[in-house]
Amino acid sequence: MENYTDLQPSVLTLGFREMTSMRYLYSFVAFLVYVMVIFFNCSVIMAVLLHKTLQEPMYIFVSMLCLNGIYGTTSFLPYLVFGLLSNLKTITYTGCLIQVFCLHTYAGCEMTILTIMAYDRYVCICNPLRYNSIMTLATVFKLVVSAWCYTIVLVGIHLVLTIRLPLCDTIILKVYCDNWSVVRLSCIDFTVNNVYGLFIASTFTGLMPVLIISSYILILRVCIKSSKDFRAKALQTCMPHLITIANYSSNLFFELLVYRFIPENFSYEVRTIMSVQLLLLPPLLNPVIYGLKVKEMRLRILQTFYLKAKTMKFENL
Repeated sequence: MENYTDLQPSVLTLGFREMTSMRYLYSFVAFLVYVMVIFFNCSVIMAVLLHKTLQEPMYIFVSMLCLNGIYGTTSFLPYLVFGLLSNLKTITYTGCLIQVFCLHTYAGCEMTILTIMAYDRYVCICNPLRYNSIMTLATVFKLVVSAWCYTIVLVGIHLVLTIRLPLCDTIILKVYCDNWSVVRLSCIDFTVNNVYGLFIASTFTGLMPVLIISSYILILRVCIKSSKDFRAKALQTCMPHLITIANYSSNLFFELLVYRFIPENFSYEVRTIMSVQLLLLPPLLNPVIYGLKVKEMRLRILQTFYLKAKTMKFENL
């Protein structure tokens, strides 16, 4: 039997290719996007922390969504900027595995938190009198911890199955590492990884969307039987969440479609854009969506910066 132990590479080559010809432009854009992601998401988190009126389940879940966005982009963009500026096209095998874990937990937690937020909206609209007794801070804490633990366990098992595979190639098609890009480099049969990968995909892109849709079907049934004013208020409450789900789900769908099933039908430029947008658009747009659509949050964010500016002015006197 052939010994594969010596075939595990120390470094892997990322798919920068044509990006290096305009690396300064791309690195500047990536850095600018990263700064915007950090600023927008931290603004929402600070507003929730500083204002007691925002320390309610819905806003806490929004802040968790923003925190997850910071986590996901930090796992990718700084290394992308460094790689472009240094013209470095490789990543260590260990660094690649760490990036796989971080990016997959980000993607999984994003969908899990969105599912919890759908449940929160269901309780708020369908059981308004019991909302405060059901969605207590203890319950919110348990839901958030469960979302992270559930995702970490699923992704952790996936990563263990990947680590056992010897690799015969070192070229990653993407500009970052994900699990499928590493698995496809294996020298041996990876059917187990494929089966488990499909199980995870069906959980996050099948089961959780079903739970979200079920929540909104129940919400819709209540709205149909209610007054016009109630329907308008319910729509205003749910619209930011619906836009966020549509944004993330469409990005996730194209990512799975392009890279797992029909990558050969798309050019390098299209594949690169489709792979990056999942890590950039949701963290960039989520705080903007909630900051613009939710009046209470918009006012508190503005108030946060106004108070901070006023304090700094007073200290300088």
